[in-house]
Amino acid sequence: MAESDNEVLEASGDGAQSSMDLLIADCFQIIASVGVAKSSYIGAVQLAKEGKFDEAAQSIADGDQAFKEGHDVHLSLLQRTAAGESIPFTLILLHAEDQMAAAETFRVVANDFIDVHKELAELKGKLS
Repeated sequence: MAESDNEVLEASGDGAQSSMDLLIADCFQIIASVGVAKSSYIGAVQLAKEGKFDEAAQSIADGDQAFKEGHDVHLSLLQRTAAGESIPFTLILLHAEDQMAAAETFRVVANDFIDVHKELAELKGKLS
């Protein structure tokens, strides 16, 4: 934990400790969920490369479900902030948001690669 996080915990007492623990748990839930999503998107590209387009589509769908789980946790943090609750900014929260952005970006790239592999397979089919 960063030194500033420790200072916040020490200054705030036990209530802040459990609040910080919940925030950290939420952050790790985001990181884990979007990590699964990103892995699914990477796997989808590999499946498309092998010509397994139905399986690639399912892998994208699985990734989307995992991403939604992380997004829902993140949304709850945003809603709590909008309601006036002070959510401490920590390095782990920054990392969670960075991982979300990376997974979302990779989803776009994965779909583009899948489309390219489909077109390539169609062109190869026409040449055979």
